[in-house]
Amino acid sequence: MEFTDTLTPDHLAMIAKQAVFFTATAAADGRINLSPKGLADTFRVLSPSRVAYLDLGGSGNETHAHLAADGRITIMMCNFEQPALILRIYGRGRPVLPQDAGWGELAAHFTLLPGTRQIFDIAVESVQGSCGWGVPIMHVDHERATLPKYHAQSDPEKWVTKVAKRTRSIDGLPTRSTDRFIAGDAGAKLS
Repeated sequence: MEFTDTLTPDHLAMIAKQAVFFTATAAADGRINLSPKGLADTFRVLSPSRVAYLDLGGSGNETHAHLAADGRITIMMCNFEQPALILRIYGRGRPVLPQDAGWGELAAHFTLLPGTRQIFDIAVESVQGSCGWGVPIMHVDHERATLPKYHAQSDPEKWVTKVAKRTRSIDGLPTRSTDRFIAGDAGAKLS
């Protein structure tokens, strides 16, 4: 097990090869949220001490609620191919919505997808690498296009109204909703 204060070049090389990552957040009370994240090209290393990821509307908004309440987040990546490696990024994050100051700077790092609701901006506090010897070797067949397709087919006004109703986490913590529908670049991303 190895800890560093920032992401190293070896970490960056491993991150670039990953098709999935996991996020874990918690507030003082309530459930711990653990979410798998996929969709190519939604995770960015902005510097050795800062990462971000693009978030689409889904079934809930727990990460947003927890970061607003507490700020702590752990991102985990597992190398399912060789060499065996698990990488955990510990940090403090904040949700940045399209109506927020700083959105333009962050959004410029991504190709926005249909249904983009926010970007999570994370200050890296420490990074842990561990062996991953208990993780199976698996290969990615292909991504699911279901979520971007769903959002691309949505009526923008109805989408904003629906998302605006989700103002609480499953434990009752407040969330903020985006006030606009992001159509994104639906073209090549949905094939």
